[in-house]
Amino acid sequence: MGSSSSSYAPKTIYLDVGGKVQKVVFSRHCSPFDIKELLCSSSNIPRNTAIMMVDPEGALVSIDPTMPANSPNSLYKVVPLSAGQLGEKEDMFQNVLSQVADQFSRAFRINELKTEITNRLAMLEKRVELEGLKVVEIEKCKNDLKKLRDEMASRGGGRVNCPCKYNFSEDGKKVTPRRDVPNYPKYTLSQETIEALKKPTFDVWHWEHNEMLSCLEYMYHDLGLVKEFSMNPITLKRWLLAIQENYRNNPFHNFRHCFCVSQMMYGMIHLCNLQEKLTLTDMGILMTAAVCHDLDHPGYNNTYQINARTELAVRYNDISPLENHHCAVAFQILSLPECNIFANVDPESFKQIRQAIITLILATDMARHGEILDSFKQKVDNFDFTNEEHVTCLKMVLIKCCDISNEVRPTEVAEPWVDCLLEEYFMQSDREKSEGLPVAPFMDRDKVTKPTAQIGFIKFVLIPMFETVMKLFPQIEEIMVQPLRDSRDHYEELKQIDDAMTEAQKKKTESMSLGGKKK
Repeated sequence: MGSSSSSYAPKTIYLDVGGKVQKVVFSRHCSPFDIKELLCSSSNIPRNTAIMMVDPEGALVSIDPTMPANSPNSLYKVVPLSAGQLGEKEDMFQNVLSQVADQFSRAFRINELKTEITNRLAMLEKRVELEGLKVVEIEKCKNDLKKLRDEMASRGGGRVNCPCKYNFSEDGKKVTPRRDVPNYPKYTLSQETIEALKKPTFDVWHWEHNEMLSCLEYMYHDLGLVKEFSMNPITLKRWLLAIQENYRNNPFHNFRHCFCVSQMMYGMIHLCNLQEKLTLTDMGILMTAAVCHDLDHPGYNNTYQINARTELAVRYNDISPLENHHCAVAFQILSLPECNIFANVDPESFKQIRQAIITLILATDMARHGEILDSFKQKVDNFDFTNEEHVTCLKMVLIKCCDISNEVRPTEVAEPWVDCLLEEYFMQSDREKSEGLPVAPFMDRDKVTKPTAQIGFIKFVLIPMFETVMKLFPQIEEIMVQPLRDSRDHYEELKQIDDAMTEAQKKKTESMSLGGKKK
């Protein structure tokens, strides 16, 4: 399979270090961590110091290999971060919060308290967004707001419904709302990164979590979803943070997989020109379902849930227990006012959006693969973009494509995902063996190899599905379908090598055995 066509030439940037020009050269394949250490060293700053880099106009520059190049006439500056950077603006922010706390302490009517705190928070959030503050955790803000919420609850005799935490997963994991201003920095994405985000060749291993959050935030702005749904930009940040925090650290089903699927959806929207064929509401449904599709995945699939009779299987009557759980967690998060990106959507529209997102997430259950693909095949030759049933079926197929699209990517990006998936499979099969449950051969470390795991899946699941989508969008053949064919050939070659080595080892063993008998 081919890889991206970016140049291997090193990148050069120029820094202002104490009024002198400092030239810094690094490889485009350096990690962001290595580049940060190099910048610290070049700027006479101790290693491991938290830093940011700004251009001559004071705008933040993303510290990664794709950062925009500059010249000796337009120097970047490396600045150490400190807790006191907010200065007078932070003091203003805290003073206003103190005034709110004082007013609340003198108030007695719960409804007025709730209205005033809502208005104050909205005013403060807008002010922070307009001034472009990059705010770190403000402990006083959180403490004041907690006191206010506690006081509201105590004055209302327990009648005030303030659902601050939800316990909905089998291991007691909780969704915690973030009333503070989200603390991941807003990166200035380079034009190179912006263009790469639209392509399946995007290297998803290259980014840290806060950078992936910034990329997801950019996608929502770029597609016009923030404007379409009248989203509060700070609420979007809080929602994305809550999403990240509710993906577990599994080998495969983790936040990077969420980003991978969401980025592929964003890429297919551009590649297939879906903005010209579907509504902005459809775009929001596709992207939000992709972001939420594996929330709180425990790392053990539906077969295990059902065979082990877990709480999830019992709760959902053995019907897509994981996918139903992902939906439930997604809407538990959205039920928190501070994380509700659809807060300004009218109730009837939200009801339709909710149902559409649930439909897409439930479609990712591979037990329904044949049913969904057959339905799409019946429609694709006479597809009608004005037919709601046709469009719903297309959206179900699109999220399925994105969910299992790793082999569409370049080999160096795709192959590590196979290792991650097999690691998760082996964890499950080891547990199934220890609990006396049935073990699927494709998950058994004693029976499966990387080539055998991939060949059948690519030949009988991926290629047929993507080739069916190709009938509607011929432009995906070169950039998505052909890489799948190349990947199939790659793993078939590896299998031939494995088979030859196994046969050679078998003959060697037989020869040694015969030699022993002659003696």
